[in-house]
Amino acid sequence: MILAGEQDRALGMDYYITDSPGCGGAIKSSAEDFLVSEVFEDLRYEGGRYLVLDVEKTNWDTHHLIREMARRLRISQKRFGWAGTKDKKAVTRQRISIMNLDESALESVKLPDLKITVLGRTNRAVGLGDLLGNQFQITIRELCGPDPAARLAAVTGEIEKQKGVPNYFGVQRFGDIRPVTHRVGEALTRGSIEEAVFIYLALPFAGEPAGTREARERLWKDRDIPAALKALPGYLHYELAMLNYLVEHPGDYAHSFDVLSPNLKRLFVHAYQSYLFNRILSRRLAAGMPLTRAEEGDVVCFARGGLPDMEKTQAVTPDNLEAVNRLAERGRAFLTLPLIGFETVLGEGAEGEIERKVIGEEGISRQGFRVLQNPDLGSRGTRRAALCPVIPQIEVEETLAKLQFVLPKGSYATVVLREYMKSADVIRNQSEN
Repeated sequence: MILAGEQDRALGMDYYITDSPGCGGAIKSSAEDFLVSEVFEDLRYEGGRYLVLDVEKTNWDTHHLIREMARRLRISQKRFGWAGTKDKKAVTRQRISIMNLDESALESVKLPDLKITVLGRTNRAVGLGDLLGNQFQITIRELCGPDPAARLAAVTGEIEKQKGVPNYFGVQRFGDIRPVTHRVGEALTRGSIEEAVFIYLALPFAGEPAGTREARERLWKDRDIPAALKALPGYLHYELAMLNYLVEHPGDYAHSFDVLSPNLKRLFVHAYQSYLFNRILSRRLAAGMPLTRAEEGDVVCFARGGLPDMEKTQAVTPDNLEAVNRLAERGRAFLTLPLIGFETVLGEGAEGEIERKVIGEEGISRQGFRVLQNPDLGSRGTRRAALCPVIPQIEVEETLAKLQFVLPKGSYATVVLREYMKSADVIRNQSEN
């Protein structure tokens, strides 16, 4: 285990679980280098109010696609359901449901790089987390260092030995170019609603175009909402929608988030939960505590269909510790960590100390996750497996590698890739040592 780079640590991902040298490289040189397909149980579609679609898209962010489809269909985004958001710069396949829509209406949805297949109708909408997992086919280009094939094989060997990688939330959870989502969520949990709005609308980041960054900087400094509505570029659809609301409802910061789709507006507090989860997971690794078996005070979940089921959890006590770890060895029990919310029950023992220390350092309370000013933004909390089980299959051709693997729902491909690639400063330090 080695210390991660500065960018990862800023998001709570403090460590790599593998010690082998990284191979560097670049992903997403083109959308075709990053292929993602959702994995579902076999389902029957026997009629109902929801039209279910298989959607294959290239260079489409899920939220942007839903907004454009809703506009073409002239219906509310609230009638759409989907199991998970997908990377924009990728070729992705996912299922989407639309309430009370006739199949013939899809003729009006003519969008570039989009293929829609009707699967059938059902009485249940597709919801967040309904999928089993995601299958990935990813190309890493421009590998560096001597004998990249050997480096990649060494990392794979370590991952197999560890039975997976730490189940961190990847950078996409927080924003690739502008990682502010968790900072908005943090402000919401503290009751600082106006601050949360301006962090989302105005906090500038270097990765954005100069004009966008300058418009955000002015809004951050002046708080002039009408002026920002004119200055921000048209592609910032969500920011402009919130600004329009605030022009019409001055000072109603709490409900300005309601112009966003239900799934999108929940992402802010969820992202802050994810950041806290990453910090807790890093602290557990730093303490030398295992991810593949439980200790007294931990909370485990049990398997359903071979995958972690968060609806079946149990606290680990001296009386059941041995039995729980026998199940863990057989892949029937999994160590979990909290995604903290207002109903979260923290662990006990050494794990509980870590959780309470992180909460204390953040200076927050679990009750803050109610977001009383707008409860639709809040979260009860849940739990998440600490380890992401994965064994990638790799083909190497000179300075190019192709990886294939399947991840459980909610796990991030970039968290697997980071173990192979490692950051530039980490690679440099490994080379010097």
